[in-house]
Parts: sequence; C-alpha cells; structure tokens
Amino acid sequence: MYFHSLQFVFFLTVTFALYWSVHHHKWARLGVLMVASVIFYSMWTPWPLLLFIGATAINHLCIKGFRRSESPGVRKALLTVSIVSTLGVLVVFKYADLFRETAVALLGPLGVHVRTERFGLLLPVGLSFFTFQAISYVVDSYRGEIQKERTYFEHLLYLLFFPHLVAGPIVRASHLIERFDDTPSLTAQEGGQGLYRIAVGLAKKLVIADVLGSGLVDPVFASPEAYTSAECFIAAVAYSFELYFDFSAYSDIAIGTAALFGFKFEENFNRPYLATNLFDFWSRWHISLSHWLRDYLYRPLGGNRVSKPRALLNLMITMGLGGLWHGADWRFAIWGLAHGAMECIIRVWWWVTGKPPKEGPVARVRAGFGWAATFLVVVLTRIVFRAPNLGRAGEMYARLFEGSMGLANVSTLVWSVLAVAAVSHVTPLGLFHKAGDLFVKMPVPVRAVVLVLVGLGVRHLTSVETRPYVYFQF
Repeated sequence: MYFHSLQFVFFLTVTFALYWSVHHHKWARLGVLMVASVIFYSMWTPWPLLLFIGATAINHLCIKGFRRSESPGVRKALLTVSIVSTLGVLVVFKYADLFRETAVALLGPLGVHVRTERFGLLLPVGLSFFTFQAISYVVDSYRGEIQKERTYFEHLLYLLFFPHLVAGPIVRASHLIERFDDTPSLTAQEGGQGLYRIAVGLAKKLVIADVLGSGLVDPVFASPEAYTSAECFIAAVAYSFELYFDFSAYSDIAIGTAALFGFKFEENFNRPYLATNLFDFWSRWHISLSHWLRDYLYRPLGGNRVSKPRALLNLMITMGLGGLWHGADWRFAIWGLAHGAMECIIRVWWWVTGKPPKEGPVARVRAGFGWAATFLVVVLTRIVFRAPNLGRAGEMYARLFEGSMGLANVSTLVWSVLAVAAVSHVTPLGLFHKAGDLFVKMPVPVRAVVLVLVGLGVRHLTSVETRPYVYFQF
C-alpha cells in the first residue's frame, strides 16, 4: 500500500476516524494503531510480521532482564543476545545470498565447495529500518535512558507503527513509545499542518521524483552507451534529485501522517545539496540514519576520542557498514567507503590547517568551492549506488568521461522538472512555512481539493506511471 495511492487515502481516513473516536482510552487507541499497522504491512505480505513479532519477543525478554539484574556480566550477556539475534535476522534474510556469492567467488578457485544455488529467502520490506530501530530501543534501555518499563504490546507497536515501518525515519523512543501514555490532542492548526506536509510529500514524489526517474534516469542507466557524456552527467544529477525528492517525500508523508495521530517525528532532511562538505552533507541527509550510526556505532567504537589513526578507522568502519546497510551488494559498501575515505581526507586536512573560517569573504569563497566539490562528489559516487551492478557503473563512468556533447535526449519536461527541483531546494524554509500557514487557513473543503489535485491530478497530467519508493528496496 503506497502512500500515494487511493487505498492509503481510504485507509488513513478510516484509521483517523477510529483513533480519535476512542483517543481518551489508551488501550483502545493503541489497539486501533496496532490493527492499522498490521493491515498496512499485510497488504504486501503478512508473513514477515511473524519474524518481527518473534524478534521483538526476544528483545523484550532481554530488556526485562536488564531491569531485573544488577550483574554487569548478565546485563552485557543479555545485550549481546539481543543485538546478535536482531542482526542475525537481518544478515540471514538480507545478506545470505551476498555472502554465498562472495564465498563462491573467493573459495571456488581454491577447490572449496560452496553452495551455488541461491537461498531465495524473502526479503521483508522495511527489515533494515526495523532492525536499527529495534537495536536503538534495546541499547537505550540497557543504558538506562528509558526509565519506564513497557508492555510487549507497546514495544511491538513502537516498531510496527505504520507511518515509519517501511522506510523510516528511524524514530527514537522519546518521540513515540514514551508518548503512548499521553492523551493525544489535535488542534485544527496541527491537523492542517499535517495535511500540508502530506501534500508536499505527494508533490515531491509525483511531480518531481517519478518524472525524473521515468523521463531520464532509468533509460540512461539502462543503456549509457546510447547517450552522450553530457546526457549521462545530467542523468546522474537527475538521479540525485530523484533520490532526494522520492525519499524526503516518504519522510514528509510519514511525519504528516504521524502528526494526524498526535505524534511528532523529527525531521529527516535539511536541504542536503546545500552542504559545503561531506560532514555537513551527512548532517543534512537521512538525519535519523546519520544519528543512529553516530550514536550506536561510531561512538561505541571510540569515535574521535581515541588516537587520530583509530578515529579515521572508526569513520571508515561506520561509513562502510552504513553503505552496506542500504543493500545486499558490495557496491553499496564501496559507495560508503568512498564517502568515508573522502571524509578522512577532509578531517586530516582540518587537523593540519584548522577548520575553515565561518565568516568573511574568504569563508564565502571557500564555502562556494566546498559546495561545488561536495555536490559533485555526491553525484558521481551515486552512480555506483544507482547502477544495477559494478559493470554497468563502470560503463556509465567510461561514457561520462568521454567528453561527447549533445543533450537531444533530455526532454523539455525533464529540464522543467529539474529546474523546479533545484529552485525548490534552495528556496528559504521560511517560504515553505508561510505556505503551510496559508494552507492551514484554507477552509477544509478547499484543503481536500488541493490534496486530491496534488495527489492524483498531477500524476495524470504528467502521464508518468506511479513508481514504488526508492528506499522500499532497502
């Protein structure tokens, strides 16, 4: 059930009505959300829910053990069991075939027999997001950052809550489960802001992301040899915008939907293509993932509180594993390691010269060069991310650097949408907030018409086929 489908509009309307009809009763309203979340996920296939239920049961028992034991050894053992079992599910269902193929390639020439047939396990949609959120809750409980003991039902609902289950954002307990006890409220302004956020997400997805994907990105990456170097470069730029507007659209709709039920999710993007270095970029892109990697991987490894060589190694490990999290293919790890290597270069440069000044003409010039270099690095490394395999990525790079000109295959529609994407990305956030305030002041029937036009009319006007969200595959 896609966020941009009529099914979801009906589903959200019914769930909203039921939830607010019983919102004064905690278990009734949580029950509505649980049933809705199960139905939402079951529209794809219900079987992975059994996996999620079992993994949550193990974690819940470990959390109970944390609270009842004062032995550091026992508590660490329970934490290990929880993390290993949770990551084990991810490794088995997402990476088993990758590791099998790697073993065949490495051990086969040495005469070691390795299974050649694919395991063919079903990859549950949203498994990566479920895993990271599950681990964050267990670790926070172990650290004592979550004081109140929760029921298994609440624990499971925290993980399965339908707005964020499939593609994030990765929600911390303080923004969801710790709000379960509070009787929710929703003012007309808050409801209007939630609907506005949903409308913005629909526009990003249908008007920008889908048009760029179908109109240029897909055909160029499928056959880069059929296009000029200039067209390949424009396609790489278009893919970066497609990925941003597609994923941020999902986050917008998730944030807006959660707001309609009285929950506030943190922002997941902050105009990432305005970043002036890669550290700045990762503080703006997929913020919930960046914070998760920082708090549950980089800092536990020692972060930058260790020797400088070890700090660089920690950075490489974090970025490499963060890249591999995106998909069961070594090209994702390569993409992550490429970012990690360039971040290491930046960090070493700062150690030698000091961080650049933030004010003055020199600062502005350096920021301009930094922005151009950062955007170029993001665009070029994303070719590995988007290509179906490393061979096709190599073909794309080879074609890109041939230097052939000509842009005949870039349609007027694609140019127009790229312009809209670029302008909207650099538009001050204050204007979006003012537009939201204007939307809130509209009469309810007018708001409904706006949502229908954005969600359905634009798609038909552009004649672009509705596409799945890119991050569903991760």
